Amino acid sequence: MEIKFYNTLSKTKEVFEPIDKEEVRIYSCGPTVYKNATIGNMRTNIFQDVLRRVLRYNGYSIKHAMNITDVGHLVSDGDDGEDKMLKSAREEKKTPMQIAEYYTNLFFEDLKDLNIETPEIVCKATDHIKEMLEYVQKLMENGYAYETSTAIYFDVSKLDKYPVLSNLEIENQKAGARVEIDKEKKNPYDFALWIKAPENHLMKWDSPWGPSYPGWHIECSAMGKKYLGEQFDIHTGGIDLIPTHHENEIAQSKGACGKIPANYWMHGEYLLINGGKMSKSLGNIYLINDIKQKGYDPIVYKLFSYSCHYRNKLNFTWEGIEGAAKSLERLRNSYQANVNGNDELSSDDNNKLNQIEENFHKAINDDLNMPLAMSFVWELARFEKKNKKVADLLAKFDTVLGIRMDKASKEEPLPEEILQIIEQRKQARADKDFAKSDELRDELVKRGYTVKDTKNEMIVTKT
Repeated sequence: MEIKFYNTLSKTKEVFEPIDKEEVRIYSCGPTVYKNATIGNMRTNIFQDVLRRVLRYNGYSIKHAMNITDVGHLVSDGDDGEDKMLKSAREEKKTPMQIAEYYTNLFFEDLKDLNIETPEIVCKATDHIKEMLEYVQKLMENGYAYETSTAIYFDVSKLDKYPVLSNLEIENQKAGARVEIDKEKKNPYDFALWIKAPENHLMKWDSPWGPSYPGWHIECSAMGKKYLGEQFDIHTGGIDLIPTHHENEIAQSKGACGKIPANYWMHGEYLLINGGKMSKSLGNIYLINDIKQKGYDPIVYKLFSYSCHYRNKLNFTWEGIEGAAKSLERLRNSYQANVNGNDELSSDDNNKLNQIEENFHKAINDDLNMPLAMSFVWELARFEKKNKKVADLLAKFDTVLGIRMDKASKEEPLPEEILQIIEQRKQARADKDFAKSDELRDELVKRGYTVKDTKNEMIVTKT
């Protein structure tokens, strides 16, 4: 069955044709690890996770690289301002490496909570200074870069076309409209490949141009080439990366080897908060941890994301999260009911199941149309007859959804024998027989349950 993806490069939906018929190579722009990733950032990671899962559902193996930006991303997203890592380090009174390690760990904890697969290759910018330097030198040799007193700049006037992803007409832009004017720049849209470091700059490396550090865009070009080759299949990221970061990646690649690095460019849209922008000033920046602190399984946010196509804006509300929580519970209950179901299926029932499976497959292959795919998931979950074949198909769909369909619902009643042990332990605690209480607690743990004692109650949940 053919797969179609919307390609930002061509502005059309195209049939996907990988370079290698068996392995798909993907590059994703990962986090700048100077602060917590927001639920908006995580929406992009959910979209990228679905992409991986859909490709695997279609029989492809995946070679996926994702960068960790721990140097070079300036606060303006352009060529002016302070490095975000240094700014965060100063504010938190830590070293840049401590900041990077701390927020990188939090990022991967969020991925784990959301059941998002880790790419096969995770590459840190600071581990690839050598590759970046070689890439800049290649651009210099090819005549696409020049040196000023402050930096090595890419010369966009040497390209046949710039930009190619966005609709921006730079000829009509005033000098300095994008970044503060640097009088040594040949063109206002030239961007920094390598930046000469002030004497007290904390993150700098030796280079042919003295102590310096990389610009933001060069890391992805260098690491993409190293791990995936000069050309690979798909490049992903948030829509905010199109006009600056991804345009400049393409420019660098064309300057170094004459090729656009990826055949397909896929971008996830913004997340809105109560219909507006997420911002610190409005106090509406939410993290995955905020969802957890309200008592929700983080997977609820993943399911909530499927209510909207990745190329459309998604409006986050707590009412929406509550609705998604109830939906997740119903799906998991349906799975459990079908695992234990023994209703006999007729040939007509089997035909209906086959049609649902085909419809689901068509939906996910149509540019990851998850809202449509979910309609078929619900058709299956509400199937009148309860049978293990239905549960198996739900589990197959879950290889794409990644919502841990087989996890027991939080509302699932505890078995009678467990309830009896709980009552015995309550009595032992009331009698202050702590030895007996500990013995019964150990028995519950042995049987696969977590026991949490609070001041007024004992909470027992399936591990």
